[in-house]
Amino acid sequence: MPTIMAEGKTFEVAEGSNLRESLLEHDIDLYSNGAQIFNCHGHGICGTCMVKVEGTVSEPTKLETTRMAFPPHSGHKDRRLSCQVKVLGDVRVTKFEGHFGEGEESFWTPEQGLVKATANVS
Repeated sequence: MPTIMAEGKTFEVAEGSNLRESLLEHDIDLYSNGAQIFNCHGHGICGTCMVKVEGTVSEPTKLETTRMAFPPHSGHKDRRLSCQVKVLGDVRVTKFEGHFGEGEESFWTPEQGLVKATANVS
């Protein structure tokens, strides 16, 4: 079973699990500010679940590729929409600051929970 490391937590998931759903099931703070309430619930439209993913995962979907082509996502080729990612092996996930996770500073890392207590991610 693949292992996910995120926000200082490590847990196993079934191969092929959706990354967004897995993170939320394990109480990972995925959404910033009002995005916790106002998001597309995993349909790949809003882009608020953007994270950096390192490890073995599915290729980007056409929907994800299209969404990631527009600002504020277009400048982040190393990030993915967690709602469009299937976990195929061990992965490490990092969340960045900003409403969409578009910031340059980490909010949390695979090994460490909240890096900046002043940021408003929930």
